[in-house]
Amino acid sequence: MDLTAEPRHPLVVVGESGAGKTTFLEMLAGLTHPDDGSIVIDNDYWFDGAHPNRLVAAHQRSVGYVAQEPTLFPHLTVIENVAFGLRASGAPARAALARARDSLHEIDLTGFENRKPSGLSGGQRQRVTLARALCLEPRLLLLDEPLSSLDVRNKQSMRTEIRRVVNHLKCVTVYVTHDPLEALTIGDRIAVIENGSLTQVDNRAGLLREPRSQYVGRFVGINVFRGTATGRLDSGIVRVTVDDGTLHVVDVPDEGEFFVAIDPRNVTLSLDAPAGSAQNVFQGVVEEVTPTLPGGETVRVQLKSTPPLVAEVTR
Repeated sequence: MDLTAEPRHPLVVVGESGAGKTTFLEMLAGLTHPDDGSIVIDNDYWFDGAHPNRLVAAHQRSVGYVAQEPTLFPHLTVIENVAFGLRASGAPARAALARARDSLHEIDLTGFENRKPSGLSGGQRQRVTLARALCLEPRLLLLDEPLSSLDVRNKQSMRTEIRRVVNHLKCVTVYVTHDPLEALTIGDRIAVIENGSLTQVDNRAGLLREPRSQYVGRFVGINVFRGTATGRLDSGIVRVTVDDGTLHVVDVPDEGEFFVAIDPRNVTLSLDAPAGSAQNVFQGVVEEVTPTLPGGETVRVQLKSTPPLVAEVTR
């Protein structure tokens, strides 16, 4: 992997379970070390495989970490939880509490200072966890699927809050998720990890327009096939063989491998074969019908065709 990130421009890392997302975060935090390579922040080496003495221990790294579950001390008040990191590092109580109040104000939790975690909702507890990370004024903020334990309503408000906060932070933010909506909402740049390797790094438009693997296509909701050109027809259309069938494509070379992307909204469904000049006509059973959010005005239809396709049509 070779990645860079800038302050105020959150880097979102996505991938399936087991792809390597958590390992990547643990390397940044210093909880595990790469076999080789380097981790550099503001020209300071936190790890350098070429110089073993260039290794900053986890407790010496300026990192704020927000995990999937809100991990708060139940016997401490909200403000004591937020100030805990500063107090543990030796900051005077008055200064730590003052900074903690500022952090709570940043995430709109002023007035909750003296509550215990048991008196908070799940979304409020995760906001306190974020405030505790921000209170340290870290050089690197790591968020590991911080919304996965929240209900839909809290998830939406927390997603908006995180986006607002990280856009103004002086530190670098790395956000890990497997949720497409989170990735496309929060990330200025999105890095895709598959089986421990970096598949694609792009902005939202780039992922939607030119997905570079079938996983990326599924992630952003587009049909993607890797195919090989196997001949040009008299009409100028190229026949492309994919894993589970054949597609007829225009404006591609006569030979070589490439990806074919099909927007589900460009797939038409019919009970009868079309009478026109359509070049790509497939037959298959409807496997699943899923309403789209937020209102379900359209549905995504999974088809057991050859190749398998997803169509998006009105209800």
